[in-house]
Amino acid sequence: MIPAVDRRAVWRGCTVGAMGVVLLLAGCATPAPSVPVDESPFWSGRLALTVDSDPPQSFSAGFDLRGTPQAGELQLNSPLGNALATVRWAPDSAELLQGDKVTRRPTLDALTTELGGQALPVTALFSWLRGRDAGASGWQADLSRQATGHIVARRSQPLPTAELRIVFHP
Repeated sequence: MIPAVDRRAVWRGCTVGAMGVVLLLAGCATPAPSVPVDESPFWSGRLALTVDSDPPQSFSAGFDLRGTPQAGELQLNSPLGNALATVRWAPDSAELLQGDKVTRRPTLDALTTELGGQALPVTALFSWLRGRDAGASGWQADLSRQATGHIVARRSQPLPTAELRIVFHP
């Protein structure tokens, strides 16, 4: 014979368990970007970076970019949509999140230099996505197809040369 179950005890147990899961998830969650989501410019698409080093290096990923050159967030995704990394920046800090690993630096330029050997032209990237040419030391952007969501930027200096290809939803 199966003993009778006190429904209130089961309900309390489920409620306590659910609260525990919520607290656990909240403790593991990464903080929201410092840029208000509703008011921030947003772009989504794919990017590919090729560096003519020895040996050559290449990287491609889907991306979601929101914010401004001063404060924002860039999420890089695998072809299947899984998050590969997230970069967040504000005027006084920048961080790279890869799974449980967090790398923090005082500026976005310092972070991208450490990761790629040279600073990436983030300020210029925001202008390029808007179809405006912006000077970036050593970089030249081809914006002739920006209206259809295609940008190619090439770095000639400093060596090694590099090429950044972006396809996005205009």
